[in-house]
Amino acid sequence: MVDGPDFGQYLSTINRNNDPSYVPIGELFVEGPIIRAIADDDIEYDDHGMTQAGMRVYFETHRDLGYDAVTVGVGPGFALPEWAITDDVAPLSKGKRGYITGAATRIWDRESFEAYPWPSPEQVSYVPLERAAEAMPEGMAILASAGGPCEWLMWIVGYEALSFMLADDPELVAEIMARIEEQMLAVFAAMASMERVGAVWISDDMGFKTGTFLSPDHMRTYVLPTQRRLARVAHDAGRPVLLHSCGNLSAIMDDLIDDVGIDAKHSFEDAITPVTEAKELWGDRACLIGGVDVDPLTRLSPDEVHAYTLGILDRCAPNGGYILGSGNSVANYVPVDNYLAMLRAWRDWHAARRS
Repeated sequence: MVDGPDFGQYLSTINRNNDPSYVPIGELFVEGPIIRAIADDDIEYDDHGMTQAGMRVYFETHRDLGYDAVTVGVGPGFALPEWAITDDVAPLSKGKRGYITGAATRIWDRESFEAYPWPSPEQVSYVPLERAAEAMPEGMAILASAGGPCEWLMWIVGYEALSFMLADDPELVAEIMARIEEQMLAVFAAMASMERVGAVWISDDMGFKTGTFLSPDHMRTYVLPTQRRLARVAHDAGRPVLLHSCGNLSAIMDDLIDDVGIDAKHSFEDAITPVTEAKELWGDRACLIGGVDVDPLTRLSPDEVHAYTLGILDRCAPNGGYILGSGNSVANYVPVDNYLAMLRAWRDWHAARRS
């Protein structure tokens, strides 16, 4: 293991040419309450997200835990339907938790499409990335994220309205996606041009337990072409593309690797495709990130999490191209002791190989 953060070793793993005796750690994100509990320090927020001081706590804690890169998000400016709000009952509660229901919509026909307040690239704030670049310890890099076209389409139109629109007015779906793509291409180009950005996420949940939210043909028609052009923008700037997507993507994985051109795939669930199986299926064509399923990470004892994590490392590390982490993200309902047990297993696995 390298003493201190080294994004170079993370990058070589994404490119699948790393020494398999070293496995980096990586996450889509670790929620603020988890980091705050570990750091025993406050993380301050303002209208732009974490303040400069909050970013410093967040990044330095990640450095101390062993990370080489940390995700920082940018909002591309799309107006969304009103969120449903509920109480956050996690032990490290954020107070409230929001979500968009399937019936919520901002665009349901051509009239509402014309009335929608489409953002311009000039309206996007990159303050979070600028603050992160200043707060980030030496050797680390930013993994920049602005969401993904499938999510923005489903959130703006709403899943129910989109389902009808695909049958009743597919041309309108294409026009909406074209406007989403126009904005996202500008945002991706700006993010990928920033010096401390080491890679770019397409963070785009596209599926559920047994398949994709839209049919594979609809994905190939409306979503994957935009993802391909976003990936090209990042690659042209010399930045690898990491895909985060929940759900069963088996029907389109070849498209994602061969057509879209993703360099790494993140988010794995044991009930769909365990990361150990994914390594056998796709590990020779794309780096895999994560795989410590959030359900056992939350429900098992720390010792059980430790053993479970060691098993994943033993099966996924050979031949390189694997980055350890949770199956999705370290949410505020994950017990801190369990999260630390996963990281302890990571350290113990490397210590055993040095002895």
